[in-house]
Amino acid sequence: MGGRRAPLALGALVAVAVMGSTDGAAAIVAGPAMGPPDPVSSPAVRYASLDRGACMAELERRSVPWKPVDSARGVLAPGRLTGPLHGVTFRTGIPARQRATSPWEIVDCRLALALDDFALQLAAHDVVEVIHYSVYRPPAAKWPEGKLASRHPGALAIDAGSFVKRDGTTLQVERDFHGHIGSVPCGQGSAPVPSSPQSRELRSIVCDAADAHLFNVVLTPDFNWPHRNHFHREATAGARWFVVR
Repeated sequence: MGGRRAPLALGALVAVAVMGSTDGAAAIVAGPAMGPPDPVSSPAVRYASLDRGACMAELERRSVPWKPVDSARGVLAPGRLTGPLHGVTFRTGIPARQRATSPWEIVDCRLALALDDFALQLAAHDVVEVIHYSVYRPPAAKWPEGKLASRHPGALAIDAGSFVKRDGTTLQVERDFHGHIGSVPCGQGSAPVPSSPQSRELRSIVCDAADAHLFNVVLTPDFNWPHRNHFHREATAGARWFVVR
């Protein structure tokens, strides 16, 4: 492939409500629009609406280091990142010899596009690695053949726990975010307590991606206890809204 191409243009924000659900994930309910009149122009909405062929063509156009896998239950276009994106490696914390076959590192093509955009922002923070807990979590064996899943079962969400910088320092969400359940992570009234250089930088990492609408859903330690140690970022097929909690 040729040199890296620039990602597609960025978009703006719409607000929604988030409620608990019986499967342990966040149930998303659309609320009043607070952002662009045409949310379809946002990266998250456009990426999540791509079919397999169009998505893989965009990865090829950008020269994203991504290799398809034969199949993954519930996933439209499964694959693995085979190298860094704009100098940023996304990986789990399991031993390197296991990562090549671990299901947790399978990424849907559409999420890979969002991560490619996200990596450009992270590179500005001198981040060289994102250590995540998982992307893909295979649905139950009884999942209907050919039926697509969402969130982690569809390889469309990543739980990022640590951001490793070029100088070797690490921003850990659980240690450094300084959030409080029920607080607002971005915008008016948002602030880490106590404030520190690390907590402010993590806020910038969260909120810059939210402002650019790279993901439909961004959940932080401000959302609930299960998210105390990671940022959940998700592409949601068919959505025309955004969550930042």
